[in-house]
Amino acid sequence: MIKCALDMAAKTKAKYLFLYIDATDENLLPEDFPKDLEVLFVTKSKNYSFPGNQVFKEIITVPKLKLGRMGLIKVAILLALSAKQVCPDENVVFLTGKAELSTLDTLLCFRLNDESELLTGHSIAQIPDTIAPSVFQQALNIAIELASSGKEGKPVGTVFVLGDEEKVMQLSKQMIINPFKGYDPEERNLLNPSLKETIREFSSLDGSFVVSGSGEVITAGRYLGAAMEGSELQRGLGSRHMAAAGITALTNAVAIVISESTGDIRIFRNGSVIMEIEKPTR
Repeated sequence: MIKCALDMAAKTKAKYLFLYIDATDENLLPEDFPKDLEVLFVTKSKNYSFPGNQVFKEIITVPKLKLGRMGLIKVAILLALSAKQVCPDENVVFLTGKAELSTLDTLLCFRLNDESELLTGHSIAQIPDTIAPSVFQQALNIAIELASSGKEGKPVGTVFVLGDEEKVMQLSKQMIINPFKGYDPEERNLLNPSLKETIREFSSLDGSFVVSGSGEVITAGRYLGAAMEGSELQRGLGSRHMAAAGITALTNAVAIVISESTGDIRIFRNGSVIMEIEKPTR
């Protein structure tokens, strides 16, 4: 499968190869990859180490949840795009499979800008530089975990609004007393591992989380009043999705929405859904 992936990359002049390393034996990796091919290894292990002297700088860490093959592909592509590791105008080869069986069994080749099943718009490649890639990745990881397990086993629906916080705050209002007010910025930064459980506890509150581009959680329980008309969105999407569409249409923010009814995740940019991720399972 690895040889087939390399052949396909050569024939299609793909610039990037994504390889789900958890589904293969590292010893089967070739000693050298083509110099004109950028290889990105996808793993669920935060501290992945390769045997011998092999060193690869492009490692994409996805949540340790059963995302399914397409879910894994979507999340890996999304994280790579947010970190500016790939260009959406180039061809991509993605090789994945089942980690439990150490088997690579799925090979896809596509151009990101032409693949509507992965990206429903091009805006994901234009995530503002004011939003740190690590903040976007952490918010997405937390959203995926919440969508999978909820709070105390109960479904959770919430919204994370990232970036352009001053304008977002101007266009929204507080529904409850701000539970993050008065804490040091370091204590309420999304990148602080100890904050994850606090986020989980407040995820059941009505309203949204507002997070700065550097990861500081400004508030929770925020009402986003800039809702778009439902006719502009996919049928069946509720008030959270309309609010996310509205706030991202009027600001330079990105919104991540968890559907309470289905557990699916949708990411909004410029008033539109740019990616959908089906509910992951544990």
